[in-house]
Amino acid sequence: MAKCIMIQGTMSNAGKSILAGGLCRIFAQDGFRTAPFKSQNMALNSFITREGLEMGRAQVMQAEAAGVEPSVLMNPILLKPTSDMGSQVIVNGEVTEVMPAAEYYRRKKELVPHILDAYNKLSDAYDVIVIEGAGSPAEINLKSGDIVNMGLARLVDAPVLLVGDIDRGGVFAQLVGTMELLEEEERQRIKGMVINKFRGDKNILLPGLAMLEERTGVPVRGVIPYFHLDIDEEDSLTERFEKKESGGLADIAVLRFPRISNFTDFMALECMEEVSVRYVSAPGEFGHPDAVLLPGSKNTIEDLLWMRQNGLEAKVLRHASEGKTVFGICGGYQMLGQEICDPKGVERRGTVAGIGLLPVRTVFEREKTRTRVRGRICSVDGILQGMSRLPAEGYEIHMGRTVCEEGVRPFLEIENEENGAVIRDGAVCKNVYGCYVHGLFDLPETSAGFVRSLLKAKGLGLSAVMPRDLAAYKEEQYDKLAAVIRESLDMDAVYDILENGKEAACSL
Repeated sequence: MAKCIMIQGTMSNAGKSILAGGLCRIFAQDGFRTAPFKSQNMALNSFITREGLEMGRAQVMQAEAAGVEPSVLMNPILLKPTSDMGSQVIVNGEVTEVMPAAEYYRRKKELVPHILDAYNKLSDAYDVIVIEGAGSPAEINLKSGDIVNMGLARLVDAPVLLVGDIDRGGVFAQLVGTMELLEEEERQRIKGMVINKFRGDKNILLPGLAMLEERTGVPVRGVIPYFHLDIDEEDSLTERFEKKESGGLADIAVLRFPRISNFTDFMALECMEEVSVRYVSAPGEFGHPDAVLLPGSKNTIEDLLWMRQNGLEAKVLRHASEGKTVFGICGGYQMLGQEICDPKGVERRGTVAGIGLLPVRTVFEREKTRTRVRGRICSVDGILQGMSRLPAEGYEIHMGRTVCEEGVRPFLEIENEENGAVIRDGAVCKNVYGCYVHGLFDLPETSAGFVRSLLKAKGLGLSAVMPRDLAAYKEEQYDKLAAVIRESLDMDAVYDILENGKEAACSL
């Protein structure tokens, strides 16, 4: 049976995911077979495993940090919001149904057997499990039937590190208040507190830390500095969306839909020095990019209408009319077509006109496509002609079928990794391109080919483009993360907590 340690936070974005990822890396470096675990994740940024199952990207990041293959066992419950009041509920990697929030909270206890089954299978296969909570354990309205914070800690008998974010202010009140709102048995599980995202001289904190320990009776196990590393984050909380600069040789604008999903598709472009990737949510931010990217969306129709109403659609149409590159992935690809039909009410019953830049039509279906693929880019025309015959791989995850008009040239020839079937995907029309494949730019030759094509269209030399091996780049980031965490935490205390669980020493 594996040893475990759980990371809980005083609120969302306290740094739970990153800290859990750092500990996964450290334990793996120290020779332990390590796996992450989050019983319930709410995110639009998802991933398809080699088995064709869907899980949250945060646990994929943590699995990569631990050096192990991502598995849905690490995230048995995934909620993908479809509106402000409801979510698609994914259990063990497969969609069950769309539920209003109130119904889900009434029924979530039914998911406990799935959670425990996944956890126990991980426990049998690994030495250490790093568990991540969600939000805060002190949300009084959510404590009944909790399956992700203290409720889960109780189920698997996990000791807890409580993390607070000092950068947004009020961290001492957050930590003390959280402890006050916990039940006595829950407080006994807290074996240490961690101050995260600190800027400045740690000595300034010392009087506050002493008072914090005196008020709570729980030792502070570390102060983690504010740092900048390029690591996948929870989709709703990422700082990537704040990038507005356009200083690179190639300026790429990504439309930031209200329900944007899988923005990690562009990470390989973001880490290239020659490229500026900006996230645009208003016409005034659009500027004059070399390429516009339309990402995936959890509610394609609503995000299309949002874009139409706020003026971004007009910007995209003007951009395309000037002969510049427009590229859509998944939901973005669907939007670029002539129309989107939803006869079964998967998102919004009826038919909506698309942007009209690609001669394709999409019909939504209830069954979700989930598959990993590989293949090659077709021989394409236009600005991206230089990408012709480059390798492509990634995954599809969508609830729709897109049909091209007769004579439309596809963008990809891909092979289903499960059954070997070769199909054509996507469409090309002048300088407008689209496909369903997430992760298309992850291969260094493919991302470099995309950027070189944009630079060639501007009359710039191609030698300036240095492709980045995304996998190697991620490994560098995880090692840097582990180094920061090792230096900032009392790792002897962490290992004592891991070894002795709730019986670990917690004296001041």
